[in-house]
Amino acid sequence: MGNPISQSRVPAPGEGKRGVEGRLGYLLRQANVAFRTRLERALSDTGVTHPQFAVLTMIAAYPGCSGADLARLSLLTPQTVTVIVANLKRDGHLESSPHPVHGRIQRLSLTSQGKTVLGRCKARVQTLEKELAASLSPNEEAIVRRWLVDVAMKAATP
Repeated sequence: MGNPISQSRVPAPGEGKRGVEGRLGYLLRQANVAFRTRLERALSDTGVTHPQFAVLTMIAAYPGCSGADLARLSLLTPQTVTVIVANLKRDGHLESSPHPVHGRIQRLSLTSQGKTVLGRCKARVQTLEKELAASLSPNEEAIVRRWLVDVAMKAATP
């Protein structure tokens, strides 16, 4: 007999369990992977990866944050953030200064070059996000945003 999937084609997104009948967690992951793939393609010629974009965005939003703060904000491991920060510093996008009280903590900020590259990346991401929400009314988009925040808040609560 064998596996039924091997005897027929794999359903495309939107079909079978990959459609509205699928499990919410799977559908959320499927949407995340699809968006991330498009995002990586959109950023491919900027010299900035998706995780680097997340780090640059969070530093712009929360100037002076530490590496540990940045890991929490950008949803990356501290080890990954350390590598990303080192690469962004090497490329001239970030600079650091010691915390005024806790000297071992380095406060991160964007250089003018970092602000420029982040601006280019944000323009591309905003285009993708507009496409993502194009079929939603403003009210529907607000509902989706609240739901996504609620999902994240529930996951963060022990």
